Amino acid sequence: MRLTGCARFTVDPEQLAVVDEPADQGGDPSQACEQAAAERRGGVCESGRVPDADLQQTRRDGHVPVAPDHVVTVADDGTRLGTFARSAVHTTETPLHLAFSCYVLDDAGRLLLTRRALAKRTWPGVWTNSFCGHPRWTESTEESITRHAAHELGFAVTDLEVAVAGFRYRAVDASGVVENEICPVYMARAVGEVAPNPDEVMEHAWAEPAAVVRAVEATPWAFSPWMVLQISALGDALTD
Repeated sequence: MRLTGCARFTVDPEQLAVVDEPADQGGDPSQACEQAAAERRGGVCESGRVPDADLQQTRRDGHVPVAPDHVVTVADDGTRLGTFARSAVHTTETPLHLAFSCYVLDDAGRLLLTRRALAKRTWPGVWTNSFCGHPRWTESTEESITRHAAHELGFAVTDLEVAVAGFRYRAVDASGVVENEICPVYMARAVGEVAPNPDEVMEHAWAEPAAVVRAVEATPWAFSPWMVLQISALGDALTD
């Protein structure tokens, strides 16, 4: 596992504001590309979009995954550039894109940890923070967090606040797949019981934050690389 370029507090939040239309992407990021061109590229457009038919996948147990999704690609300074299909963006040359990480506490002050589903493209089966995600072009980070909390864990969140505004990292997993994100870190409180989506989460556990910090420091290889870096960046914010 290789970690590089963890820069914190470097991105102006004003540069991450939602704008009306993706640059040079021709409008709606979920629009299907021309079939012939898509077939020449194995079903993926140059913009990263994929034909609608390729996105209609249903699990054998009848569970329907989330609707077709995308990520927002950005320049080094956080300026939004365009969109890319989420299902195709993570490769050995993943472009820099927007994301978030959220650390969720319960009323007793315990921190929610989750184990990523084995079907995940990056770091499958690895224990990590409560949840992460990618804002869509038309939503704020806070709106994206609300959407992902309901989709991945089946609950709402409250007391949402930014803990590390300019967190950025790049990491490479054992298969060579790269994560490359501007990823502000948030903290929140859970409203309701955890009801994990099996497409996203295979296990979950509540733990005392101080115990989590000790575990990450003692065995960083057992957790996602972004969580290891974020725990250090959070400092006392997690345990106060």
